[in-house]
Parts: sequence; structure tokens; C-alpha cells
Amino acid sequence: MTDGALNYFNYFTEIEEHFQRARGTSLFLLSPLDWALIESWKNAGVPLEAVLRGIDVAFENWRGRKVKTQKINSLAFCAQAVLTEAQQAATGTMPGEPASSPYTAAELRAYLDGNAAAVREAGATYGEIAVALGRLSAEIQNDAADLERLEQYLTVLEEKMLALARASQPEDDLLEARRDLETALRPYRSKMSAPQLAMLEKQYLERRLLERQKLPRLSLFYLR
Repeated sequence: MTDGALNYFNYFTEIEEHFQRARGTSLFLLSPLDWALIESWKNAGVPLEAVLRGIDVAFENWRGRKVKTQKINSLAFCAQAVLTEAQQAATGTMPGEPASSPYTAAELRAYLDGNAAAVREAGATYGEIAVALGRLSAEIQNDAADLERLEQYLTVLEEKMLALARASQPEDDLLEARRDLETALRPYRSKMSAPQLAMLEKQYLERRLLERQKLPRLSLFYLR
């Protein structure tokens, strides 16, 4: 297993642990906004190393202040520093060459089968998605699974699942989610660019929607 593959599939965990170390509180829990922000970085192709450096820079700048008005309680505080580091990075995408899988065939099948069961339990509306996940699981025969191809299929299935979930979402739930998002984002709007905010809003609302519908995330990023 290469370091690149390990970092790629532990993107969320490594950022969470790095932020906790930088903050000096290992028991600190990230908020839904924080997780949505990490996901927006991942989807934008921000290299893991750029995110980690951005977190370090943000904390260094904060510690260098003569007057500290507040503690850093959200990754959003680091967003501008992460963006700067990403722009300075030589490359902004994950390696394109196939890498050896950090997972065994058994782990992948268990993950896909577990998600298929969760999707099936969410209702008949998602039956087609559950069948497709089961088919992907059956196709994995050995530890040399093509993770790039598998991730592409899972992305398509998740987009279909989100579309079905949106169609059944009550307007009151959507309104409540947007109100909660606005409250969470208010302190950070001046620190983030319009594209950053748009992507973060999208990821936050999608995460909230899936949680309300009791649907799993399908990406391999969530296989821990």
C-alpha cells in the first residue's frame, strides 16, 4: 500500500486528527459544518497535505495574535489558509495512476453489503440503489479491486440516491436545514470565497438530507 493511497482513503480521519492535535484537545468533536467543509475540499481535489498545512498556518497565526478573542472551534476558521495552501500546491488532484488497494476484498464486500442493507431499510424508493450495491459487491473477487472504477460507480449511485431523497424531502425540513446552515456559517462568511461557500452549503445540505432519511454515504472515503 502506497502512502498516497493511504492518505487518499483516510482523508477525513487524518484532517480530523490533525485539527484535534493542533487545537490540543483530542476529545473535540467536529460539527456537521466541519464535516461538510472537509467533503467540499475532497470533492474540489484539495490535496491532503495542503489541508494539513493550512490548519497549521491558521493556528500559528492565531497563536501569534497579541489578543485572542476566541478559541478556534471550527475548521471554517482555517478555510482561507487551506485555500492559500491549495493554490500554492504544485498539483491539486489526487494521483491518477491506479494504486494498490488499502482494503481487502472481504472489507470492500462487507462495506458494500452493509450499505445495501441500510439503503434497503430506508424504503422501497431506494430498492434499485440497493440492488446495484449488491451487484458491485458480488463483482469483487480478489484484493486487486479497481478502486477508481468502484468509486466512480458509487458516486453515480449516490447522486441518484440524493435525487430520490430530495424528491421526498418535506419543505419544512429543507427550511430548517437552511436556517441551521445560515446560523453555523454566519461567523465565517467574510473569511470564505463565494465558490467555497456554495460548495460548503451543498455538502452540508446533502449530509443533513441523508442523515434525516437514514441513508449512508456510499463513497469509499467513509470506509474506515
